[in-house]
Amino acid sequence: MYQHDKVKTSPDFPIPDTMRAWILGDPDQLSLGTKPVPVPKRAEVLVRIDAVAICATDLEIIHHGPPAMIQGGLPYNKNFTPGHEYMGTVVALGPGVDEYKIGERVTVEIHAGCGQCKRCREGMYTSCHNYGLNYGDLDKGHRANGFTTDGGFAEYAVNNINTLVRVSDAMSDEEATLVVTAGTAMYGLTELGGLIAGESVVVTGPGPIGLLGVAVAKALGAQPVILTGTRDNRLQIGKELGADYVINVNKESDVVGKVRELNGGKGVDYVVECSGAPNAINEAARMVNRGGRICLAAFPGKPAEVDIAHLVRNNIYVFGIRGEGKSATHRAEAFMAQKRFDATKVHTHTFALEDLPEALRYARERVEDAIKVVVKTRGHAALNSIAAE
Repeated sequence: MYQHDKVKTSPDFPIPDTMRAWILGDPDQLSLGTKPVPVPKRAEVLVRIDAVAICATDLEIIHHGPPAMIQGGLPYNKNFTPGHEYMGTVVALGPGVDEYKIGERVTVEIHAGCGQCKRCREGMYTSCHNYGLNYGDLDKGHRANGFTTDGGFAEYAVNNINTLVRVSDAMSDEEATLVVTAGTAMYGLTELGGLIAGESVVVTGPGPIGLLGVAVAKALGAQPVILTGTRDNRLQIGKELGADYVINVNKESDVVGKVRELNGGKGVDYVVECSGAPNAINEAARMVNRGGRICLAAFPGKPAEVDIAHLVRNNIYVFGIRGEGKSATHRAEAFMAQKRFDATKVHTHTFALEDLPEALRYARERVEDAIKVVVKTRGHAALNSIAAE
């Protein structure tokens, strides 16, 4: 069985030599196969994956291929396993690792920066010299599981210790997969200023990041928190997560005017843009007051036309965030562990690992208004009705 020099294991967690893993050959060609269980190196651990959530980026990667391989010049890997929002149990320690113990439950960040470039030294490891220098270079130490290296649609994965976030036994597997999503929202609010108690915030787009953006903003003390979107049922979840007001943009002819009305007749301090709508940045620029700040956390389908003159005249700051940087997941997990908000409200469906294609269909087509779909690799029989019940 699984034995390697200098890798510490435990008889309490037996590890096979091979594992089930979903493999992406050509784009849209996903098949369940068998791979060797990976071996952790220095500063790495082996994680037994217990659950993995599906992200919209996973759908894009499966449909188009990994972006780093298509756009970034990395060789296309037809033995690639996608999936990046996973949690599990530490079952093996690489050489010299003593920061974690076998048996600890963890959730994971996507990115392990090289640790050597300027951005990594600044704590911006999610922007580790993209496409051209250390990004994607394993010899430099860079990893982006589910993007440049194998991800979580499998039974095991190797993670750098810097990507691990401990989770308590009181947190369910499904909730633990949502720490990264909440961490992305936390990262955006951190870049906008972080200390936002008493500040006004608009979140546009009630997808998983937007909904948890509402929750994190309210947990940080924002007042009021306004959520805009097109689906009443998702806006209702936003209210349950802390939104003071919600606006259905299909029913409100002047969304910007309504935002100002709800904020005492003036623009808000911050907008977290999670919709990816073509004109979202221009609407956000008219929602904020002079000197306000906008965080862009979504990807529009095509280049957007931006009224830069309005941004300049009004001294408006615009930030783009990539992923869950600056250890934001640790702060998000602390809020979740303290029950400052209930992230499980965005978890709607659960499937077994072998049913991943159906889970992806639910996520892609929003079947039964799926928001966050989770795939379980262990534990109780996973049925797609579990979350709804």
